Amino acid sequence: MLFLYLNMTNLDLEQLKYPIGKFECPERITDQHIKNWILVLEQFPIRLEALVKHLTKEQLDTVYRPDGWTIRQVVHHVADSHHHCYTRFKWALTEDKPTIKAYNEADWAELHDSKQAPIQMSLEHIKAVHYKLVYLLKRLNSEDLKKSFIHPETESEVLLSYNIGSYAWHSNHHYAHIENLLKRKGWI
Repeated sequence: MLFLYLNMTNLDLEQLKYPIGKFECPERITDQHIKNWILVLEQFPIRLEALVKHLTKEQLDTVYRPDGWTIRQVVHHVADSHHHCYTRFKWALTEDKPTIKAYNEADWAELHDSKQAPIQMSLEHIKAVHYKLVYLLKRLNSEDLKKSFIHPETESEVLLSYNIGSYAWHSNHHYAHIENLLKRKGWI
């Protein structure tokens, strides 16, 4: 398998990094976009659990691409990231364009709770966070969707409507990392 990785082109590596492409937000976000994205967020925890719950320890500790995270790290990353997502929504809804706290996801993925812990804890966390997040998002009105936060790394303003789409994409992005690996290995 290492030989296969060594012969990969940059295009192949880019496809492994972004199997569904990078997030492209529509210029005009419609109510239908919001509904579709919320549906992705609502269904994601069950889809993810179904994809990974039967994997062995060896499978969970397999990287999805050269220099990438293991399946275990991806699952724990999603729990961490989506926890931050929920908090960012709450800040933006209760403060005037707050500057959020960024975190170093690569360093978090190297901690023992990401590299060694059972994935079930993060699967349950994702279910709980998404339950709360979806409940919140379904009740936002058009004015709420115009609220925003400032991301300190890019110093950009992020609208909540955009953030819904971004995290729906993030869900599908990491699902595809895992699913594509399982297909390449013949595990599904």
